[in-house]
Amino acid sequence: MRREAFAVPPGIYLDGNSLGLQPHAAHARVQQRLAEWGEQAALGWDDWFGLAERLSPAIARLVGAHPDEVIATGSITSNLHALVGTLYRPEGRRRHIVATALDFPTDLYALAAWAERGGGELRLIPSRDGHTLHDDDLQAAFTDEVALVLLPTVLYRSGQLLDVAGLTAAAQRAGALIGWDAAHTIGALPHAFHEHGADFAVWCHYKYVNAGPGAPGGLYLHRRHHHLTPALPGWWGNDKGSQFEMAPGYLKASGAAAYQMGTPPILSLAALEGALSVFEDLEMTAVRERSLQLTDLLIRLADEHLPELQLVTPREHARRGGHVSFAHPEAHALSLALRARQIVPDYREPDVLRLAPVALYTRPEELETLVQVLRGLLDSGGHLQHQRVAGAVT
Repeated sequence: MRREAFAVPPGIYLDGNSLGLQPHAAHARVQQRLAEWGEQAALGWDDWFGLAERLSPAIARLVGAHPDEVIATGSITSNLHALVGTLYRPEGRRRHIVATALDFPTDLYALAAWAERGGGELRLIPSRDGHTLHDDDLQAAFTDEVALVLLPTVLYRSGQLLDVAGLTAAAQRAGALIGWDAAHTIGALPHAFHEHGADFAVWCHYKYVNAGPGAPGGLYLHRRHHHLTPALPGWWGNDKGSQFEMAPGYLKASGAAAYQMGTPPILSLAALEGALSVFEDLEMTAVRERSLQLTDLLIRLADEHLPELQLVTPREHARRGGHVSFAHPEAHALSLALRARQIVPDYREPDVLRLAPVALYTRPEELETLVQVLRGLLDSGGHLQHQRVAGAVT
């Protein structure tokens, strides 16, 4: 779809749900900002000053929001602290926070800290199979004791896609605020956070948006909450018109921009600036269609040729994100053996092999080669035994 827009390393890359490939535009924009720094030094701030805000329209398009509802800043963890600290208002028996037992751990660390401060509990929705969540269990967790809910749009291990619209409505009917961790969906499928009425969301830009390792994160805050003062204010979230008055009192910027804290990392924002340009003339519905075609192909090939692998990603399109996960007792050894053959997957403890055919740059024939190599590895246990030993040594 856009393979020519990326620096593609040798071999087959299927780890874009951990770190996306480098867009040529990101490289060029970083070089531009480096040149500005070298030629202009501090005078470069004349242009850099509002860079994060200028990226908001492009980001808003990816998450289905108004530009003033999003900002590129911080990381998932810092943004989650800032938003939960602002929105979480325990009162009476409604003081608990709900997440899932399958969430990425950093979300749970942040939520547990705020629940403890508010005299509540962090309640985790259990999984019936260790990989996915059941709709009945999700709905049942939204009781009148819950003040705030955070759910992942896609579960990072299994790739299960949750019903953002339905669960947002259900949580709010129960009287709770609800936010979403969209790390594994932004850049991979369409969103409609504002239309669905989500209260807030956080995400990273280094997976499917391809903005580079440690790229600035992103946050969304629905307009109905823009009157609130951030719980963790910083000078870069001050109103831009008065920021350099250096007054002791904080005058917050309008909208999500108020949730910026420290001086933004301009070189990292430059990479995001370039990465976002890849999406300028792409419809996210087309990206999603391509993604589903690739994951359909991978699942079909595995069904035909790799019966030893247990598919843990839901087959239904409405319940599947952008990557496919398989469980196998030798998943770690398989991942190491694939890397030794210039095929880059991802492995998650204790037994999950994650594979991300990214719509923008993965070719169908690469998936065919992957399956052929996996078939050969499974047929030759000696290769896996050698890989287990090598992996233990390194």
